[in-house]
Amino acid sequence: MNVKDLKYVYLIGIGGIGMSGLARYFKSAGKAVSGYDKTPSSLTEEMEAEGIKIHFDDSMALVSDDIKKNSKDVLIIYTPAIPEDHSELTYFRKHNYSLHKRAEVLGWITQGHYTVAIAGTHGKTTTTTLVTHILKSSEADCMAFLGGVSKNYNTNVLLERNISDDTMMVVEADEYDRSFLHLSPDIAVITSVDPDHLDIYNNEAHMQESYAMFANRISAKGCLVTKKKVNDIIHYRGKTFTYSLDQKADYYAKNISIKEGQYTYDVVTPQGEIQSVKLGIPGLHNIENSIAATAVAQLMKVGDDKIRHALGTFEGVQRRFDYQIISPKLIYIDDYAHHPEELSACIRSVKAMYPNKKITGIFQPHLYSRTRDFADGFARSLELLDKLILLDIYPARELPIKGIDSAMLLEKTKMEHKKLCSKEELVSAVTNDMPEVLLTMGAGDIDRLVEPLKNALLKKIGANV
Repeated sequence: MNVKDLKYVYLIGIGGIGMSGLARYFKSAGKAVSGYDKTPSSLTEEMEAEGIKIHFDDSMALVSDDIKKNSKDVLIIYTPAIPEDHSELTYFRKHNYSLHKRAEVLGWITQGHYTVAIAGTHGKTTTTTLVTHILKSSEADCMAFLGGVSKNYNTNVLLERNISDDTMMVVEADEYDRSFLHLSPDIAVITSVDPDHLDIYNNEAHMQESYAMFANRISAKGCLVTKKKVNDIIHYRGKTFTYSLDQKADYYAKNISIKEGQYTYDVVTPQGEIQSVKLGIPGLHNIENSIAATAVAQLMKVGDDKIRHALGTFEGVQRRFDYQIISPKLIYIDDYAHHPEELSACIRSVKAMYPNKKITGIFQPHLYSRTRDFADGFARSLELLDKLILLDIYPARELPIKGIDSAMLLEKTKMEHKKLCSKEELVSAVTNDMPEVLLTMGAGDIDRLVEPLKNALLKKIGANV
C-alpha cells in the first residue's frame, strides 16, 4: 500500500501506546485520523485535543461517514489485543477495507530508512528513549516511535518536519504477537529474552526462536547489540557487540557509585572509556540500559561528550521508575513493572537507593495467563518488599482462569506483612498506614490510582498538592 495516497486512517485500539504513536504520525502527515478505544485515558484526551476524533463504544454508528463511504481511501489499523468479534473489526473485514495490524504499518513506515530497533522482554522502552534522546541531543537527530511517554519531550512519538529517505528511525520492537518480525533494522538491540507472552509463544523455546528470527532480519551491513548471555541463547552469527552492567563485554560500566542520590560511573567501550557519566535517572537496571544506548550511539558516530551530556540530561519515561514524591517523610515511585524480573530489578534498585527505609509495594498483576505462568517468580520478587498490598488481576484481553487470582498469588508470597485490597479502598489503606517508601507497580489501570494516591499522601504529610 502507498501510504502517501491515503486520505483517512482509522485505528481500532487507538489509545494504546503504540497505536497512539501511529495516529500522531498520520495526523502530522495530513491524514484525517480517527479511532475507537475501550476506555478514555490521558493519551486519548491529548489526541482529542490535537484534533483526532475518538469514541469509546463499539458501534459503527459512531464511525464517520467519510470512513464508511470512502473505503478505498481508508487504512484501518488494529491491534491484536482487539477481540475477533469486535463489531467494527467485523464490519471492516466484511466490506473489504485495507485492514492491517499496527506492526505491519510500522514496518511500512520504516522501510527505506536507516532504522534502529530495540527489542527485549524488559528494558526496551527506556533503552529506546535513551537512544532517541542521545540522537536528538546530537547532530544525528531522528524520528522515533516509543513504547512510553518521554519525560524530556512529553510525547511517545518524535517527528521531523521534513521526512526524507535520510531520516533515521528509532523504534521500539514489540515481541507480542511476533510484531517485531515486520521490521528490518540496520541496528537491532536485544535487551533480554526472559520468557513472557507464553499465551502467544506456548513455551520459552518458541519465544527465543522468534528473537533469533528478529536478529536475522538485520540488514546485511547492520549489527546486533545485545547482552552476551542473550547471544548465547539466540546464536546470531552476524556482526555483534555485547554489553553488560559490570561484567566484561564490548561495553560495560565500572566504578559505579552513588553520589548525592545520582549514579556515577565510567563506560568501557571498544574505543576507550567514557568517564564520569552521571545518569539522569536512578536504578542499576537503567545503567545497563544506558550502556546499550551508548553502544548504539557510538555505532552511529555520536561523540563521547555528546553521549555523556545526553545521559546526564535524560529525564526518563513516564511510569518507568517515575518519582511522584520526594520528601524527607516519604518517597513515592511509580513503575510499569509487570514481569517477575522487572519487579525484582525495580525493588532491588529502590533498596539500593534507600537501604535504611521500609518499602511498601502495591502490585496489580497483569493478565491471568501471565500470573499463572509466573506465579512462583512473582512471589519470590514480591518477597523483596517489606510490605505488600496486592490488587486484583487486571484481565486486559483475557477471560478469567479457574483458580488463578490474587488470593492465590498472595498465598504463595511468603512474607509477614501482606494483604489484598480493592482499588476503591487503596487510598485509605495506604494513608492509614503511612509508608516510608511506596512503590506502585503494574501494567494495567493502576496508573489511574497514581494521582489520587499522590494527592492524598501529599495532603497527609502536609505538602502542597
